[in-house]
Amino acid sequence: MAKVSDWLKAARLRTLPLALASMGMGAFVAAREPGFNLNAVFGAALTTVLLQVLSNFANDLGDASKGADSRQRVGPARMVQSGVISPGQMKTAVALMAVAALMSGFWLLFGLSHLDDASAFGMLLLGIASIAAAIKYTVGSRPYGYRSLGDLFVFIFFGIIGVAGTYFLVLDGQFDPAILLLASAVGLHSTAVLNINNMRDMATDRFSGKRTLVVLMGYNNALLYHIFLVVTPFILMAIFNLVRLQGVIVWVYLLMIPLFLKDLRGILNSPGYSDLDPYLRKQAIKTFLLVLVYGLSIQF
Repeated sequence: MAKVSDWLKAARLRTLPLALASMGMGAFVAAREPGFNLNAVFGAALTTVLLQVLSNFANDLGDASKGADSRQRVGPARMVQSGVISPGQMKTAVALMAVAALMSGFWLLFGLSHLDDASAFGMLLLGIASIAAAIKYTVGSRPYGYRSLGDLFVFIFFGIIGVAGTYFLVLDGQFDPAILLLASAVGLHSTAVLNINNMRDMATDRFSGKRTLVVLMGYNNALLYHIFLVVTPFILMAIFNLVRLQGVIVWVYLLMIPLFLKDLRGILNSPGYSDLDPYLRKQAIKTFLLVLVYGLSIQF
């Protein structure tokens, strides 16, 4: 029988700051506007966490069934592959988390927000799409994570939908197209986490037939790609500041650039795949901290 600690490992708690970063960016920007709905922020946070845990459970199940997770894999042990949690137990957990995420989404849309019917229905469809995307990343006969589409889906769901969708929800249907600049920034930094993961797992992914972008482009090109993913968000945030904000304090986020460059230098100089694993957590946490610093600065 799997213990609570085993399920916590399967939930991959170190990924939750990244999930909350997308929701947080949308909420922080929306907090500057009239009509800000704080209750909807808490609802969005709960739904976001449930979707992230659902995705992690499904990933544990899918990669184990397809051989991407094996004893040769670098990084934390996966619960299904190691036999700690059975495939049947994980399938049940995936189903329960999907139901929980759906119920949380209903509560958010129809209990906490005041969207018109058309907007609520549109957001409901996006919520269902998010649940499907969380599962289909590695589960099923044609998982998109095995067809080089993982980066695109992370950018869309952790960036565009996560940030812009939260902004739209907590302002009860208001929308500013400029928010897409910040949504893209968070989406790119989130994709950087996936890129580190895929660089770390390049050898086992290639062996198991998991065709990630890293497998397709090769390790050296993946490093160049990673530079783009880490640096570009700071430029996008600067553009948003120039077109929407005033004052000096909104530029304080630039002080975090050396922290990201330090990790970037470590990744570029890494002697092997196994040395990349610590940078996964660092990138996720620093993305969350960047959102926190930026979000607080724009309130003044």
